[in-house]
Amino acid sequence: MSDLVTRKIPFFNYAALFKSHEVEFLEAIGDVCRRGAYILQDDLKRFEAAMREFLKVKYAFGVADGTNALILGLRAMGIQPGDEVIVPSHTYVASAAAIHFVGATPVLADCLPDHLVDPASIKALITPRTRAVMPVHLNGRTCTMDPLLALAKQFDLQIIEDAAQALGSKYRGQSAGTFGAVGTISFYPAKILGCFGDGGLVMTNDDAIGQKLTMLRDHGRTSEGEVGCWGTNCRLDNLQAAILLVNFKHLGAAIARRREIAKMYQTELSGIGDLTLPPAMNDDTHFDVFQNYEMESGRRDELRSYLLERGVSTLIQWGGKAVHQLTALGFESSNLPRTELLFQRCLMLPMNVTLTDDDVSYICRCVRDFYAER
Repeated sequence: MSDLVTRKIPFFNYAALFKSHEVEFLEAIGDVCRRGAYILQDDLKRFEAAMREFLKVKYAFGVADGTNALILGLRAMGIQPGDEVIVPSHTYVASAAAIHFVGATPVLADCLPDHLVDPASIKALITPRTRAVMPVHLNGRTCTMDPLLALAKQFDLQIIEDAAQALGSKYRGQSAGTFGAVGTISFYPAKILGCFGDGGLVMTNDDAIGQKLTMLRDHGRTSEGEVGCWGTNCRLDNLQAAILLVNFKHLGAAIARRREIAKMYQTELSGIGDLTLPPAMNDDTHFDVFQNYEMESGRRDELRSYLLERGVSTLIQWGGKAVHQLTALGFESSNLPRTELLFQRCLMLPMNVTLTDDDVSYICRCVRDFYAER
């Protein structure tokens, strides 16, 4: 392989992300700074309006980050100490941490072959203390929501959706984050729509929850400036909103490019060794945006080392541990066989708009070579 030594493909190229729209970013940043418009200004209002229209929701609030979006959402829903909220163990710790920090107990569920939460596992975990379910839409794929909505109705539960990785993805034509009482999104820089720091969004179609969120993110203040409840400082700053407005103009192209890359991976890696690839794009009920390309391999660690030797950086999500495996947080052994197996096999290939077709072909060739040589 002639380009064995010289080729370097990072998992994510942050510098290239800035350079891709550098003139637009600098113009937006300069405009905000010249106006001295930093907190709850027009850029944030315009961004929130764009999100409401894009997601088809009544309320959308820019907040400091995706974790606090969940905390505020849970508080606005009335989740409190003594309550239980069921959440998949295959998620970032932030999902469970948000439940913990409102005083409730996170109860951890197993996943399905598509790596998303298993409704049957959720049903088995429901107790008289269960108040809500938190499906997590991972890797740019919306959970199969019909059985989750049916469970919520059957057991009188609320749904709060962690759509941190799923902006733009849909199930039966409806956007991730818009099925339940509350939905949340992250704008971490590596996300499909990212800013240059931390940022998040919390959304709802419920008037009472919407009014509560208005106050909770801004020290409990109402739109008239009166303090109506205990709140916190959790606003998305205006500079980040301006950056997000620039990136939002390119969101459609970014999603299309990610889907092109996923199709290339699917075409070139299908039937290779013991690889299990993400669901293909011919699913009539799901529209996936491929925030990540998470596949499985029975020789995951060997494959990862082989790719790194050839300049291809990969990632195992969340340090290679599911939430129930974070023993320092007090979780005890759980019977989550699919999640256990997944974390022995999961591996993410580079997936972002800075990749060229040649980069993707090289990555695929390296994976094929690994299996051919062994």
